[in-house]
Parts: sequence; C-alpha cells; structure tokens
Amino acid sequence: MGMSGGAYGPADRGESIATVHAALDAGVTLIDTGDFYAMGHNELLLAEALRGRDRDGYLLSVKFGQLRGPGHVFGGPDGRPEAVRNFLAYSLTRLGVDHIDIYRPARLDPAVPIEETVGAIKEMVDAGYVRHIGLSEVDAATIRRAHAVHPIADLQIEYSLLSRAVEADVLPTLRELGIGLTAYGVLSRGLISGHWAAGRVAGPGDMRGISPRFTGDNVTHNLALVDALRRVAEAKDCTVAQLAIAWVAAQGDEIVPLVGARTRARLAEALPAAQLRLTGDDLAEIEKAVPAGSARGDRYPAAFMASLGVGN
Repeated sequence: MGMSGGAYGPADRGESIATVHAALDAGVTLIDTGDFYAMGHNELLLAEALRGRDRDGYLLSVKFGQLRGPGHVFGGPDGRPEAVRNFLAYSLTRLGVDHIDIYRPARLDPAVPIEETVGAIKEMVDAGYVRHIGLSEVDAATIRRAHAVHPIADLQIEYSLLSRAVEADVLPTLRELGIGLTAYGVLSRGLISGHWAAGRVAGPGDMRGISPRFTGDNVTHNLALVDALRRVAEAKDCTVAQLAIAWVAAQGDEIVPLVGARTRARLAEALPAAQLRLTGDDLAEIEKAVPAGSARGDRYPAAFMASLGVGN
C-alpha cells in the first residue's frame, strides 16, 4: 500500500519495483495488495514488477470491496456477489494474471451476509479464477460463518506488539479451524520500526498525521516503549524492526508477518528477522518491555474503528 498513493509519504516508482524484485530474489513468496490502493495504481505497479516472473513462484493476495471516490474518499465496503465478480474482473485485468491465489473482502459489509460474499468467491474458485479464500479484519463469529461456506485459507488482520486484540478470541478460533493468519502492521506503521523519532511530523497525505498512536502524548508514551524494546534488541544484536517482526513470527507457525517495505534498504533490514530465533527468555524480556495493552491510542482514527472486527 505504501508504494501507491502516498499513505506513508512519497514513494518512488522505480525503487518500488526494484524492491519487489529484490524481495522475490530473496525468496519472499507472498505479494499482498488491495484493488483500492490508490484506485488500482498498486495493482498496475505490481503488474509491471511481476512481468516476466514465474507465476508459480509467488502467491498473490488481493483485498477487494472498499469503495472509493474522487479525492481518495472512502465510500464504505461492498460485499454483494455481483460486486465480487466485478472487482475480480478488474483486478485480473490490471494485474495481468489469469488467477489470484488468495482473494478476500477487505472489510465486512454489514449490509450483506458474509455467507453471500464468500459464496460468490467460492463460485470464482470453482471457475478457476481464485485459488483460495481469505478474510480480513473480522471477528471470530464471522470467521466461523465464512468457514462453514468454504474453507478459509487465512485471515489478514493487524497484529503486532502494540496491537494484540486478536489473542483473545480470533487467534484461538483460527487455530481450532486450521486457518492461517497474515499479520499486517507488524511495525505499527513505522512506530516500532526504530526509525520514528519524537518530534517528527508526518508529511502531507501521510496517514500517520491523523493516527492516534502518533499524536500528542500518545506518541511520547509509545516511543518510550520502543526505547525499552531497543534495549532488548541491542542485547540480541539485532535492530528494533527485526525484533518486532520476529516476535510476530514467534507467536505461531501459522502466522506470517507482512512487511510493507517501500525501499530495498528497509527490505534488507527486515529480511534477517526470518532467521532470528527468540528464546523463552527473549520473549519474556520483550513482554516486559512492551506488555500487552501498553500502547496508547487506537490503531486507526475513530471513523475507521467501527469497521474493524476487533479493537486494538
């Protein structure tokens, strides 16, 4: 998402494509996007980056259903069966592929039963346009209802040291049903990357400028947690970002961290986290540094929190 639309500040097209290439060359196999990321720009960018690559060499995960208007205005979710087919047709065309590996509604449409949305994707699975069905940002009850219609491959949801609400009900449900979890926001939009500093001001269009965790006294408190985490990282001889990513991966073999690197430098920093092994003592020290529920501020502005299946 950060490669399109300036959600985290300006991005360079050439560097973005080079970063995708570097990720694939390093063995990364999951490419995640949304058809609403800058109104299709991200899919077109990925089409260029993936051109000439072995289609069986990566998994393509696409979120759909977030309506947009001119000026980047959000229009709410659309999970109607006819909309599912429409969104999919456009994504296949923009991406230049004949199938999508994991297709998922980005948010639950309260006006459409999840059974109808998943049923429509199931038809696309049967037709060969989709390989697996995923979900995003829904609660445990919705997961069960969707899974009863067609096996759900994974749930994409925010999970990090600062966002642990999934641990209560969602994660146990996924484990019971044999469903994976792809965790986004593992660095809390850069807040626990080790690169965000006190007094830093988000640029125009950067969503962190309106994020509760990045504003006022909240950011001061949250950066104090990062400082405590940094001491653990230094003892482990790794960076804060690597430690935060490795912590998410250490929560279970069924959990895959999504790393939203926009540059080759950030990618190069993140990749060693895959080899970083955390001991029980390491995990205890991390928990002491950043206890569950210690973050201040919601993970989204109030207007977006209502669309989430779980809170912080």
